[in-house]
Formats: sequence, C-alpha cells, structure tokens
Amino acid sequence: MNNGATPLVLLGAGGHARVLVALARAAGYQILGVCDPALATNAVANWEGLEVLGDDGAMERLAPDRVALMLGVGHLVTGNLREQLYTFWRERGYDFPALVHPFAWVAPDVVLGPGAQVMAGAVIQPGCEVGENTIVNTRAGVDHDCRIGRNVHVAPGATLCGTVTVEDGAFIGAGATVIQGLNVGKCAVVGAGVTLVRSLTPATTVLGAANRYS
Repeated sequence: MNNGATPLVLLGAGGHARVLVALARAAGYQILGVCDPALATNAVANWEGLEVLGDDGAMERLAPDRVALMLGVGHLVTGNLREQLYTFWRERGYDFPALVHPFAWVAPDVVLGPGAQVMAGAVIQPGCEVGENTIVNTRAGVDHDCRIGRNVHVAPGATLCGTVTVEDGAFIGAGATVIQGLNVGKCAVVGAGVTLVRSLTPATTVLGAANRYS
C-alpha cells in the first residue's frame, strides 16, 4: 500500500482514466482530484468521486513538490497526445510514479520507468525493463528478458514471449502475440489478435489474420 505517498492528481477523464483511478485506489494512493479541460468547460464539479480541480491551468496552484501526476489519457494508434502531455509536465518538474495494480504480478527485478502503468491481471516476468510512460494493460503478459521502450502500449490480453524488444512508441494490440526474440520497431503497430512471427521495422503495421503489412 502507498498511503504515505505524495498525493496524485489525475490528468484527463475518460475510459483509461477510470481504470487508472481504480488502480490507484486499490494501491492505496491518495488522489487529490482531476484536471480535465472538458469537465472544467462544462462546470462539472465531481467525476468518479474526485473533485474536478479545473483545466490544466489548475496545475499552476499545485507545485511539483506537493503533488505527483498520473496520466489518464490512453495511448491511441493514431496521435501522440499522451506522449505530449507526459513530456510537457515532466519538463516542468512533475513526477509520474510507476503504478502497479495489486492484482498484477511484477517480478522483483523488473525495472519500471517513471509513469509506467501496469494494470490488473498483468504479469511481467524476471529480467524485463518497461520504459517510462508505457502501459502494460489488463491481463497482458510480458515474459522473461523483454525490453519495452518509452510511450508503448501493450493492450489488454497481449502476450510478449521471452526476449522480445519493443521500441519507443510502438503499439501491441489487444490479444496479439509476439513470439520470442523478435523486435518491434519504433512506432510500429501489431494489430489486435495478430501472432507476429517476424520482426517489424519502424513505423510498420501488421493487421489481422491475413498478416497484411504496410
């Protein structure tokens, strides 16, 4: 449990944010409130039991030595808003702690970068490294000695077999399997349900059972 940790402020309100709130509460974090431009514009005072602090401008009242942040914006295949927000606030001195759901299993020697998020049911085996601002989502499995870069999303139910390398910004879709020893290049996309049997070069996409590459 993390009851004595620095209070957290949630950035963003949506589906991923809702799951993240449940994780933080289960792990015993204090959540001070949520900052979200849409909620602020619509004068919403409370979201998921949290005080709406305002839009991002509310952070001007919360110094980096008083709060830490958790990023509730999910990682989409298109767009890089999550990465932009993370970089913006890190450059202003705010910490993003690595968050691990109590019902995830992470081997003691695993290295989690700042802002990494490990959701319920995920398993990360010995010898792995997970880069900053990366999501290992619900029930995803990461086997031994994998290297996952920054700003990666390993979606629900995906499996990385042993010694897989996933470079920065890549996306591993729901239920996908990457067999052992492969490399998924920077910003590459492995589509939902795909079994990847060869390495992907950067910015390459493989979709569906037909193994269509682009």
